[in-house]
Amino acid sequence: MSGPYWRAIPEEGGEMPLAGGWLQFSRLERLERGRAPKIVPAEDAPDPIIAALTGPRAAIAGIDMARPSLMGIVNVTPDSFSDGGLYEGVAQAERLHLDGAHILDIGGESTRPGAAEVSESEEVARVVPVIEALAGKAIMSVDTRKSAVARAAIKAGAGLVNDVSGFDFDAELAGVVAESGLPVCLMHAQGVPETMQDNPEYDDVLLDVYDALEFRIARAEAAGIRRDAILIDPGIGFGKTTAHNLAILRRISLFHTLGCPILLGLSRKRFIGEIAGVKDPLERGPGTLALTLAAVGQGVQMHRVHDVATAAQGLALWGRVTEGTNT
Repeated sequence: MSGPYWRAIPEEGGEMPLAGGWLQFSRLERLERGRAPKIVPAEDAPDPIIAALTGPRAAIAGIDMARPSLMGIVNVTPDSFSDGGLYEGVAQAERLHLDGAHILDIGGESTRPGAAEVSESEEVARVVPVIEALAGKAIMSVDTRKSAVARAAIKAGAGLVNDVSGFDFDAELAGVVAESGLPVCLMHAQGVPETMQDNPEYDDVLLDVYDALEFRIARAEAAGIRRDAILIDPGIGFGKTTAHNLAILRRISLFHTLGCPILLGLSRKRFIGEIAGVKDPLERGPGTLALTLAAVGQGVQMHRVHDVATAAQGLALWGRVTEGTNT
């Protein structure tokens, strides 16, 4: 896309609903490559842009996108960056469900920087028992890049496919999702986990990620997936430096222009530790919550977190404090 790009600026007293949700806006930030950002009234944007920014988002896997929601992370892997091997999968899933997770994300392959690929059979053996154990009790997604794993997980009861490669890794996965009729989350990543943090570079990280997600959405639609069944994720930490992550988070409301709900996964990530001076990922809960609430203040609908109870408490307090102003 050559631009311009349009970012809604959420503000109290705004006249237009942002993504049909809890925030409003009356002004936009006009962004163009090679030019300084410019604040303009919303009426300066083309009608299709306003329609994309204001239109209500359809429910995803039965979860209302008009309010913030939580995706609980269940890593059934021995080598995930913050909690690999620290718990038994079914017990952790049940715990996060009770803590208030709207959906549980079951993953059997670590995608931390430097992680090696796991075989399909091993990944299936890790995720399917957890999904089967909670089928009918909780909404679940499968965190996978692979069509064979997705097929097995869908058969076991998964209600969403969360692909960190955005259909770049396995060309058959889009067809599997389309055939199932389930929603999908398309994430942006530069490179693969083994090498993605080896000096990632962008011309303009915010706009480059926007363009890449726009392409991924179009590719998914061409495969037969409805646009209202697509979540997008800018991929914090996936082929991005701390500066890249911050540039995206400062203007994450830009991605509402794509017309899909946004999922954000930044829980316990390395850049939080770099900024806060916290080496142990398990101690990055306060930083995670701070960034989560900042993103809620830009209308981000779904938040993928390890500490569901903490995030649920934060959202409850945020909702009471902002009641009557943003809602």
